[in-house]
Amino acid sequence: MARALGDALSRDLGQSVIVDNRSGAGTVIGNDALAKSPPDGHSLLLNTSAIAIVPSLHPKLPYPADTAFAPVMLLGRAPNVAVVRMDSPMKSAADFIAQARAHPGKMAYGSAGNGTSTHLAAELLKSTAKLFVTHVPYRGAAPVINDVVAGQIDLAFGTLPSVAPMLTSGKLRALAVTSAKRSPLLPDVPTFAESGVTGYEADVWYGVFVPGATPAGIVDQLYAAVQRAAQTDSFQRRAAAEGLVLTMDRPQETARIVRAEESKWRRVIQAQSIKIE
Repeated sequence: MARALGDALSRDLGQSVIVDNRSGAGTVIGNDALAKSPPDGHSLLLNTSAIAIVPSLHPKLPYPADTAFAPVMLLGRAPNVAVVRMDSPMKSAADFIAQARAHPGKMAYGSAGNGTSTHLAAELLKSTAKLFVTHVPYRGAAPVINDVVAGQIDLAFGTLPSVAPMLTSGKLRALAVTSAKRSPLLPDVPTFAESGVTGYEADVWYGVFVPGATPAGIVDQLYAAVQRAAQTDSFQRRAAAEGLVLTMDRPQETARIVRAEESKWRRVIQAQSIKIE
């Protein structure tokens, strides 16, 4: 995603755009690198909704979460997907919910790790639907997908790109998506809200940010440039492959969404006693 956006920005601005992957600590490493960059519009951060989750998981962040970043744009949203192996007796999200309620604590779901969007999407579902299902954290998406295919766990929550190949090959079945609306890539798969969990929504969004002290005029210029880049064919193809529905929200709306997401995930993390081990 960053490379596709960077290439389009480079062509639009006539400047080289270097993508510097800073992984680690649930995106805290990359966030901190931007927070300590000059607020001159030359350093941008592409992150997911993880940026709104980490303040509640890491009590001692190396940057002030409330002032470190200025949003440029919320690019768009994509769902997580609840999946089971193809021969599972659970054929729908309603089947899963019924089984979980009938056998509290007996079922297990896998995620890509503690504090990830897949973990929190499932915990929000447990909280909303009043379910008791055991969480099994993995180190990344590949091992959890392998174990649900092998029948080691009952189901998994995964990002759409991580589960798509197994859905296509017929090794996995999608029960529901976590977004408010169905995904264009999985039009026949219902949302959890459609499956009876009223008010449930836990999609993944992608946003562009700059250091918090960046002047408003520069933020507006960058918004216009990112908007043009996001409308190029090359970026739109990349976004579609990720299952991303583009929204291109303006800076003020993005700021409102980020604040609301921070509050939402703080409630979930506290209610479910989620900690990073």
